[in-house]
Order: sequence, then C-alpha cells, then structure tokens
Amino acid sequence: MLETAHPPVPADLGTRAAERGARLLRRRRLARRLLWLLLALAAVTFAVWAVLEQPWVVPPSEIAPPLEGW
Repeated sequence: MLETAHPPVPADLGTRAAERGARLLRRRRLARRLLWLLLALAAVTFAVWAVLEQPWVVPPSEIAPPLEGW
C-alpha cells in the first residue's frame, strides 16, 4: 500500500491548514473568554442577590403574634 504513488497535494495546502488552525484557535479563545465572562457575570449577579435578599437570615416566626407593651 505504501509502495504506490502518492496522490497529488495542492501547493497551498500548508497555508490553508495554518489559516484554518489559526481561525479555530481564535474561535476557541473567544468562546473561552465569553464563558469566563458569563461565569463572572453569574457570580456578580449571585453576590448582589445574596446581599439584597440575605438568604442566611432566619425569617421571623409567624406562629405567635409579637408581644408588645409588656
């Protein structure tokens, strides 16, 4: 199989492959940056929500009315 003639290869194959590889790297880099930006935005949004809502504070009990005037 290796003893047969090799198929013809276009002269600009290396250039096209390098351009395509660079394009793929740019797309991956952009996608990675967008995902990091989305993650940072989600973290900031969660932090703002947590500061405003304070989910760690125990809600007041609604079983008995408040004692006033004692």
